[in-house]
Amino acid sequence: MEQNRMRDEIVEALHRIEETENVQILLAVESGSRAWGFASPDSDYDVRFIYVRPKDDYLRLDTIRDVIELPVNDVLDINGWDLQKTLRLLYKSNPTLFEWFASPIVYMETEFADTFRSIMDQYFSSRKSLYHYISMAEGNYRDYLKGEMVRAKKYFYVLRPILACKWILEKGTHPPMRFSELMDAELPEAMREDVQRLLDLKMNSPEIQLIPRVERVNSYLDVSIDEIKTVVQAMEDSDNPGWEELNGLFLKELA
Repeated sequence: MEQNRMRDEIVEALHRIEETENVQILLAVESGSRAWGFASPDSDYDVRFIYVRPKDDYLRLDTIRDVIELPVNDVLDINGWDLQKTLRLLYKSNPTLFEWFASPIVYMETEFADTFRSIMDQYFSSRKSLYHYISMAEGNYRDYLKGEMVRAKKYFYVLRPILACKWILEKGTHPPMRFSELMDAELPEAMREDVQRLLDLKMNSPEIQLIPRVERVNSYLDVSIDEIKTVVQAMEDSDNPGWEELNGLFLKELA
């Protein structure tokens, strides 16, 4: 019941954005721990959306902001990217976009979303995505998991990007959103019990829950980060397919 109520509230907020900002929302999804499949009882909702403005707004001499951000509260975090920004970021193989369009929790979408999904793999760069995820893993590990007492949730902000890297290195495709899929595919059997224990704690405790550092997991993170960084540094980037298809998709949405 609570999830249905929140979904209705989110969709209502998105429709208000369309009216007040004079935009059309093309895709709106959940992007945080709820989409990853390990939300805590008090996790907020991280809603991200793609929108398009009327054609005349793109023909102005003065520029309009290419993001819409609502004030964040304890429950809702909602913001979106303009279509033009979105397509330019796809050209650069922005990993965040791949995650949004792979989210298992969709609040709104149009035919644009399916068209986007049908072409996005052409722009996927293993090297750029690996840099993104390993930088995220290394930064979160350094900032949150070095002390004697750590927040349980922070383990998953390191484990998930590491497993995403391993997925990319093995399969050459963008990784799935669900942590369970990454865990099943890429986590060594010897680590399953420790990580499952952390996962149960994460999903049944408040976000601020502190626990003693788990040495076995930390050792796994240390080794994995070093191994992935070594591989990534030796990689060459792939060729980009160009702008033609993206320009066509942009013009189609403005028609």
